[in-house]
Amino acid sequence: MVDTAEARRIAAEGWVYGFPLLLNYRTMYKQAIDVDDPHYMGGFGHFRHYAEPSTPHSTDVVLPNNDTSFSWAWLGVRAEPYVLSVPAIDRYYVLAFHDLDTSYIGFVGSRATGQGPGTYLIAGPGWDGPTPDGVDQVLRADTYLVGVLGRTYLAGPGDVKALRAIQRSYDLRPLHTYLGTPPPPAIPQPHWPVWRDEVLERVDFFARLDFLLRFFPVLASERGIRGRLASIGVDGSGSFSPSPDLRAALEQGIEDGIAMLEKAESTVDTSAGLFGTRAELGDDYLSRAVGADRGLYGLPAEEAFYAGWLKDSEGDRPDGAHKKYVIHFPPGKLPPVRFFWSATMYELPTRMLVENPMDRYSIGDRTPGLVYDDDGGLTLYVQCERPAEGVTNWLPAPDGPFTVLLRMYGPAPEVLNGEWRLPRLTPR
Repeated sequence: MVDTAEARRIAAEGWVYGFPLLLNYRTMYKQAIDVDDPHYMGGFGHFRHYAEPSTPHSTDVVLPNNDTSFSWAWLGVRAEPYVLSVPAIDRYYVLAFHDLDTSYIGFVGSRATGQGPGTYLIAGPGWDGPTPDGVDQVLRADTYLVGVLGRTYLAGPGDVKALRAIQRSYDLRPLHTYLGTPPPPAIPQPHWPVWRDEVLERVDFFARLDFLLRFFPVLASERGIRGRLASIGVDGSGSFSPSPDLRAALEQGIEDGIAMLEKAESTVDTSAGLFGTRAELGDDYLSRAVGADRGLYGLPAEEAFYAGWLKDSEGDRPDGAHKKYVIHFPPGKLPPVRFFWSATMYELPTRMLVENPMDRYSIGDRTPGLVYDDDGGLTLYVQCERPAEGVTNWLPAPDGPFTVLLRMYGPAPEVLNGEWRLPRLTPR
């Protein structure tokens, strides 16, 4: 039995470690488990596609975008793997598969696997069957629950019909259906704990984590943290029940973990190091937690690089009620990308899209009518009121605090190595 001081330290570390798992479960519970939730998408094992552009009413995740439309799926791979088949696709897309702790296990899409047809098998821990004929690649998960968030380029409202046809071509099926063989024996479904947001700041956090770890076999690289969690009763058995003394230490540890996360977030202005595979993130659980909190299911930098403006050039937090701003890209310094880029407006603290009279939530290299400077540079106007001139280059801001997120799909090497720099958000 650990003493209370050690229990507090373990709780802080364990809260940071478990935070992405619980945020992931929150989304999964709404989409795949709670049939009464408006976000419910029909359970496990199939896609639900969203073909319409995102609006301020799109609240499945924070920081939604309208560059790409989402395709969601949740897979239980305890009984057998799943097989994904895609045709040749002539536009940008990515289907990103992630473990229960949000670590990515692989990507299917324009950058990672090309734009030709392909078939991919998604296998759970310990699966050792033969690779079926016709499968191009096996994606191996470390957890028995796997999430899929697909993004497919949307050119605008007039593109919705073509987009839907592409989304319907994403063929996801259990392995036995792909092979045409009898299904494996059914596995009893667990009693899924009800999700409540307040759990994130209460000792019940560890009860939820204890439940989720039953779907997450201990990895050799995580024996240390998993052993320390087990010492406070979080061992994946689902029997977490702390004593009153331990509960008090855990409450203090949760406060410490929240403070650690807030401190780490205060200095983050790009997505570098926040999203990636388990090999890429290693044991940097704090960065993974920052990524989950700041942009759950964000893509790794080589797929999509994210950078944003948390402060203006004067060191103040942007606020549309008090200032007007410009973002100026000098000639030759526009975001260098393989696919496309956009800048999206979010109100704070919700980090959701902003209602505005133009129904414009982002602006970028595909925006119709965008006007470039005479020297080839680009000036964007960021403000609440409609500008007297430069409307085509206007990114509407709320009448209050906001942030702008720049997304670069297929960033060039100079973005990844830091040679390209984000311009300032300058009051005018």
